[in-house]
Amino acid sequence: MAVSDHVNLEQFMEGLKRRNPGENEFHQAVYEVAVNIFDYIADKEVYHEAQILRRMAEPDRVVSFRVCWEDDRGNVRVQRGWRVQNNNSIGPYKGGLRFHPSVNQSILKFLAFEQTFKNSLTGLPMGGGKGGSNFNPKGKSDNEIMRFCQSFMTELYRHVGEDTDIPAGDIGVGAREIGFLFGQYKRITNRFVGVLTGKGIEFGGSRIRPEATGYGAVYFMQYMLERIGDSVEGKSCLVSGSGNVAQYAIEKINQLGGKVVTASDSGGFVHDPHGIDAERLAYLMDLKNVRRGRLTEYAEHFGCEYVAGERPWKVPADLAFPCATQNEISTAEAETLIHNGLRGVSEGANMPTEQDGIHAFTKARILFAPSKAANAGGVAVSGLEMSQNAERRSWTEDELQESLRSIMKGIHDRCVEHGGGEGDGYNDYVRGANVAAFIKVADAMLAFGVV
Repeated sequence: MAVSDHVNLEQFMEGLKRRNPGENEFHQAVYEVAVNIFDYIADKEVYHEAQILRRMAEPDRVVSFRVCWEDDRGNVRVQRGWRVQNNNSIGPYKGGLRFHPSVNQSILKFLAFEQTFKNSLTGLPMGGGKGGSNFNPKGKSDNEIMRFCQSFMTELYRHVGEDTDIPAGDIGVGAREIGFLFGQYKRITNRFVGVLTGKGIEFGGSRIRPEATGYGAVYFMQYMLERIGDSVEGKSCLVSGSGNVAQYAIEKINQLGGKVVTASDSGGFVHDPHGIDAERLAYLMDLKNVRRGRLTEYAEHFGCEYVAGERPWKVPADLAFPCATQNEISTAEAETLIHNGLRGVSEGANMPTEQDGIHAFTKARILFAPSKAANAGGVAVSGLEMSQNAERRSWTEDELQESLRSIMKGIHDRCVEHGGGEGDGYNDYVRGANVAAFIKVADAMLAFGVV
């Protein structure tokens, strides 16, 4: 087939939408990659002949199942569960489980597709997958969550395994849920293996796993700034979210000398001009992790502003770290950030910036680290947990910290290699991440033939 006969980007996306109707998040994730990959493969006939991008955008399988459980009042409840196994060309499927009422097949397919590229960038042998349920853990008792997790794993266990598919946590799935899920897997199979990551230290977990995603996003920002002779030190920073990723992003920014002035939750955001220093971060962690409270309490306690129903992107600052959820920076908010003098963005959440917002950032030559690169620290340490489980050993915190920094530096450098930046010239980290990740997965797929 001649190059001139290839489908173009518009035709490719039309076909994808026709095959996956109504899955807008999935369409967005694929387009964000395809817009760069079509340019890269324009003169590379082998990728066209093998239909590599089409195959990457078609999950190996999507498993959907019913999850029945009883609440504390004896009522039978019914949820839906999924596991999307997108691509295992470079290793077993790897990706988190999300429990949230917004979860649907489109969101999980977008996350599994994105995970394939993210895992490729780490350099570790991991494929891409994602799963979860529309179950809402908020307001549920520990016993209700345990019963749900046991029912969920009773179906999921037959689709996962230490050499097949290794889930982890995500939104709504923390240490408590991982413990319940692993306990049920062990109970059903009578095997103690590394089938889940994010486990407790007492039963095969890895040190610094809770910190890894937030730390990694900040390390990536530091590497972007270092490349142009700058650093996080002295910068004012906006962080969205107040969960695990946001908390440890704040901690690492503080350690590097930056000043975080915002955090958010589903109700709004707090603006703290004093800065969320170590003392205030400790209060925030207790509020969110132990008391399960709202940020209004933080604002009242420290006498700072709480803005209900809004996100923090109108506050002027040097750097932004979106760490909450997908599409939390709209195009208009991206333009506001640029107008206010923003210098860099590092995405701690998955796909938190709308597509046109990404274009606005890159057009304005803002340092922009896409989530598949910037938030890969979490899955990187999950990959290291898999290695520790396989070896029946536990690595020290110093070993893991050094490995995390090294992995994030490697991801940064691969993005620069393929991002078009030379010397102090502007580097397109979105293109760099997409192309670098694509090459590794695509070449493995070619080696396997038509499968």
